[in-house]
Amino acid sequence: MVDRKLTNLEQLLDRIDETGEGETSVSLDMLMDTIGKRSFGPLLLLIGVILISPLSGIPGLPSTMGAAVFLVAVQMLVRKQRIWLPGWILKREIKQQRLGKASQWLRRPARAVDRFVKNRLSLLVDGPGSWPIALVCVLLGVTLPIFEPLPFAASGAGVALTCFGLAMTAHDGVLALLAYSATLGIGGVIAYSLL
Repeated sequence: MVDRKLTNLEQLLDRIDETGEGETSVSLDMLMDTIGKRSFGPLLLLIGVILISPLSGIPGLPSTMGAAVFLVAVQMLVRKQRIWLPGWILKREIKQQRLGKASQWLRRPARAVDRFVKNRLSLLVDGPGSWPIALVCVLLGVTLPIFEPLPFAASGAGVALTCFGLAMTAHDGVLALLAYSATLGIGGVIAYSLL
């Protein structure tokens, strides 16, 4: 696949639709080939979008995505140039029809979000600014399996991951700040439920 630069949510949804054309099922490996295996932002964005969509209700998907987020975030911390994920995660498949429906379901919100995304406060996402994002993503990856028993509860983490991924992709520090806020909210809900 040609590595075309991804800059917003609608482009990601277009790539997801391209990947599913003519297929019965689509694997995470196929999706990664479409968005590129060298960019952490688009991969976090892809995982976040999957978790926000109705696909998060598929049994085992939040835990699989949690493992993927954890591994991606650790590789961000050690400054890897190419993203590696184990075969059992890459082989995870989603029916093309379900993926297409999820993509269509996300189109309207994606258009609304894309209007506000721009290159600003990039020091919060570029270079050393990406390390705190990676640390928070490690925590999100670890907590995603906790949400597994609750249908669609992983969507909160999906919002944070989508914001982080889009922030890194578009160099938008304001989105990174929103992602940190969403993560604090998730932490508050977890703490409240444990008390």
